[in-house]
Amino acid sequence: MATTPGKQCDEESVVMYMALELSNSSWVVLFGNGDRTRRRKVGAGDVEALMTEVAQAKARLGLDAQTPVLSCFEAGRDGFWLHRYLQAQGIDNRVVDSSSIAVDRRARRAKTDRIDVEALLSMLRRQHGGERKVWSVVRVPSEDAEAQRHWHRERTRLLKEGTALRNSISSLLITQGARLAVKGKDFMAQVAAYRRWDGTPLPAALIERVAREWARLELITTQRRQMDAERRERLAQGDDASLRQVTQLMRLRGVGIESAWVLVMELFGWREFPNRRQLAGAAGLTPTPFQSGNMARDQGISKAGNRRVRALLIELAWMWVRHQPDNVHTRWFQRRFGHGSARQRRIGIVALARRLLIELWRYLRTGTVSDGTLLMAA
Repeated sequence: MATTPGKQCDEESVVMYMALELSNSSWVVLFGNGDRTRRRKVGAGDVEALMTEVAQAKARLGLDAQTPVLSCFEAGRDGFWLHRYLQAQGIDNRVVDSSSIAVDRRARRAKTDRIDVEALLSMLRRQHGGERKVWSVVRVPSEDAEAQRHWHRERTRLLKEGTALRNSISSLLITQGARLAVKGKDFMAQVAAYRRWDGTPLPAALIERVAREWARLELITTQRRQMDAERRERLAQGDDASLRQVTQLMRLRGVGIESAWVLVMELFGWREFPNRRQLAGAAGLTPTPFQSGNMARDQGISKAGNRRVRALLIELAWMWVRHQPDNVHTRWFQRRFGHGSARQRRIGIVALARRLLIELWRYLRTGTVSDGTLLMAA
């Protein structure tokens, strides 16, 4: 009788299972060998205490000191540093997508760290025993790939903070009837010189508050411009594969530096996809049908993937329609949705975004483009 690789491994070797329930103050750790379990608690981040508990659990469970350890924990605010530490200690760890874990659908269900860690240990044993689709395992990027994400994510944060400050300043001025454009080197001079309906200047406290928020806005703008200059310099050097992929995507008309950078650093630069279905799933652009008996309907896209990539692709799809009018995907969109209502076009643009994602993936892999695609002049 044929056995799965997981079952064969389980039959030929003895392992110790370890599940961790992480929190900001303490970690609940549950060990097991298939027959007995041992639950302990260590301080959050205390990896030395954790490794001590691993050694003691092997002794208490009657296992040899060299027994391999399989571990798991849910992805969360601790990121991937613990995964890398466990891997360095010779522990085979899995980072689990918490949203993929099935839970009781009752209106009220018991939830404690003890219950959660026991469920994790049980699912770890099932997954190691060969059962598929127990959960979804998070793909852990390399440290370099993870570091590459900080640049565009920080820039996005700066843009949001700058927009919030501009809106705040504008709202403060409008309360006094002042409708001034929040920009320019002489903005504060305009604020100081502004006179209200009765000829009086703006209140001193208001001017002081606007000045402080304007100073923060100028700092954010300066930081963003410095980051943009550093990015242009790095692209000019093109010293690694990811930067070369960014440059390659920018050769397509309608794909700018921001879109190319985010797509590569979030997705293409460190993930390998064997097929287009896995690619679309990573971006959350796969359909989610609902079928029961005679009832069947489509619930839209899953939205289970990278939200940054998904939002960017939808924006990029609109740009693609504008700048690539003769492309085969644009013609498909115009033929199917171009003459429909605004709602139909919004639905269609999501389908185009999925097609565009696959098109860009193939372009990076093979260097070929679909019919009618326009390239930027060299």
